Amino acid sequence: MYDYIRYPSPLGTLTIAAEGEALTALVIEGQKYAERHLAGAGRERETPVLRAARAWLDRYFSGDAPAAALPLAPKGTEFQRRVWQALRAIPYGRTTTYGALAVQLGSSARAVGGAVGRNPLSILIPCHRVLGADGSLTGYAGGPENKAKLLRLEGIAFREQPRGGR
Repeated sequence: MYDYIRYPSPLGTLTIAAEGEALTALVIEGQKYAERHLAGAGRERETPVLRAARAWLDRYFSGDAPAAALPLAPKGTEFQRRVWQALRAIPYGRTTTYGALAVQLGSSARAVGGAVGRNPLSILIPCHRVLGADGSLTGYAGGPENKAKLLRLEGIAFREQPRGGR
C-alpha cells in the first residue's frame, strides 16, 4: 500500500505517491501510464517524505532550483532504472538528447526513449530535459505543452514545433 497526496501545480493536479520513506510516483493528471505508476491500493495522507516533496515542488514551481535531493524508489526494469539514474544527473536548466543518453548507456535512442517515457517520477526525475537531436521537444508522457512549460520555467530554449507537427 502506498500513501499519496494531490498537489495543485501550473501543469494541473499532480499525484505524488510514496512507500515508506521513498517517493515512488509523481504523475500529472491525464499522463500516459499514470494508472501503471499508481497501481494497487493507496491512501491519501501526508507523510514526512510527501511533505518534503510538496516543499520541493513549491520551490521548483517558484522558479528556483531545489537544492535538496529527495529519496526516490522508482519501480522498473534494470535498464529503465539505469536510464532514470542518468536523467537525474542532468542539471537544472540544462538538457541532453536521446542520442547522447544512448551513447552514454551503450544502447539505442529508441530503447532510451521507451525508458524515458515510462518514468514514474515526472519532474523529480527530469525526463522533460531530454530533447530530440535537433533541439525539438519530441515526446513527453505528460503532454508536449507541459514539457514546454517545464523547460520555460527552467529557462531552457528549445525548438518550437509547428501546430499539428511531431
